[in-house]
Amino acid sequence: MNQSLVGSKTMVVSPHYLASSAGNTILLRGGNAFDAAVAVSACLAVVYPHMTGLGGDSFWLTYCSKEQKARAYNGSGRAGSKADREFFSGLDSIPYRGIKSIITVPGMIDSWDAILKKYGRLTLAEVLAPAIEYAASGFPLSNDQYENTVQRADVLRQDSDTASIFLPDNRLPNKNERFVQRNLANTLKQIAEKGRDEFYKGELAKRIVTSLQEKGGLLTFEDFSGHSGNWTEPISASYRDCTMFQVPPNSQGFAGLMILNILENYDLASIPHGSYEYYHLLTEVIKASFQDRNAVLTDPDFHPIPLEKLLSASYASEMAQSIDFSKAKDSFSEPVGNDTAYAAVVDEEGNCVSFIQSIYFEFGSGVVAGDTGIIMQNRGSFFSLDPSHVNRLEPNKRTFHTLMPAMACKNGKPYILYGTQGGEGQPQTQAAIITRMLDYHMNPQQAINEPRFLWGRTWGEATQELKLESRISQNVSDELEKAGHIVNRVAEFDGVMGHAHAILIDEQGFLHAGVDPRSDGEAVGR
Repeated sequence: MNQSLVGSKTMVVSPHYLASSAGNTILLRGGNAFDAAVAVSACLAVVYPHMTGLGGDSFWLTYCSKEQKARAYNGSGRAGSKADREFFSGLDSIPYRGIKSIITVPGMIDSWDAILKKYGRLTLAEVLAPAIEYAASGFPLSNDQYENTVQRADVLRQDSDTASIFLPDNRLPNKNERFVQRNLANTLKQIAEKGRDEFYKGELAKRIVTSLQEKGGLLTFEDFSGHSGNWTEPISASYRDCTMFQVPPNSQGFAGLMILNILENYDLASIPHGSYEYYHLLTEVIKASFQDRNAVLTDPDFHPIPLEKLLSASYASEMAQSIDFSKAKDSFSEPVGNDTAYAAVVDEEGNCVSFIQSIYFEFGSGVVAGDTGIIMQNRGSFFSLDPSHVNRLEPNKRTFHTLMPAMACKNGKPYILYGTQGGEGQPQTQAAIITRMLDYHMNPQQAINEPRFLWGRTWGEATQELKLESRISQNVSDELEKAGHIVNRVAEFDGVMGHAHAILIDEQGFLHAGVDPRSDGEAVGR
């Protein structure tokens, strides 16, 4: 994996080297950052199919050098018109897997179209070409896909269309085995030839819906044909001498800003990095922001979200004063999906794209839509069936969404693009990476490589653990435990910490990148 490519004028980072390479190829062919980002997104849908795909959602932060402005695109889907709580009567929650977990329309294809139409130079067919080639001809099965296939083979066997792709000949594929997805290649060709509407209004949409309905699904052709994402203004906050941008709700991005607002009340640089005080403070700040996030986050079209209050300096100061440096507060987190793909692109003109996409859980719902090769997301399973819950299931509603690409600007121009995989982990790892870069002056790779932590509950756990990578000293771990944290020491570079990546643009305009050693990623620049 490449570290900082000093002197680079363009840069692509992603969790898979083939996707990064594809983005670089598009730049070399005359495309800009927006063209390259869509190419990376499409390639990740092919070469990282356990994390993301055409059946999922995406969120985008963009900066156009001509406009000198950051913008956001919400590429998340809404619940179907027939998706109501009555359908799940008798259940405590929406199933996490299977056909009943597929209740939201995928938004990613729409986002490709929006990005290219607004800012791209090349055609959809041109930017999808690398993804089509990888799907049709195959690629070496990554370590990450192999490990997730082994762990979730029981899920993959539940749907025959899924099993035929991911468990060829009813067996586990080997690492580096050629992995071919012919049906997905045909689907991508169809979209390349006929455009966005083929996925939402055309023959492809009808095939997807017919297959899902035959399996007992809720989504209708009208749900697909009525879908649209939307451009929106990013939300922002100041941290040190930077303006920090996130996408607005239904994304949890505001929680990332709340964390930084609270930390702004501390001279973090005076706290030794990697010390008890460092990990304790970040953990307690994260807990505080999550309490508000959990109480209000949903589709803002259905319920108002008091961002003005939550992102105010006075509220951050109030929260900072409540933190006890000697004791961990009791708090609660709901386990959420952990599998996502973050990537970023910067071109020679200074255009920037920070984006993230997901099918929610590893392999999403576990259900492929017939012969399309598209594995469908289970994002809608995060809706609540409690009628009093702010994120309760309602038709045509967007759910609480974990996806949150980030961008820091300095003197009005992009400075750092960053993000990470992992549901609950996204605000946490973002906070760790950006404080390491802005407060401790680490380069992107060092900030990503330093030991990480993760607070909260994950699937199958009954407690709110503070997971610490074992590279964190035992003394620090013991101090955290004495303060009341439920400490669980995990592997040195544990996959539960997610895949984080970043690009820094220095004062000379040179680009420096960091890619996560836990991923199969690469930083590619020239």
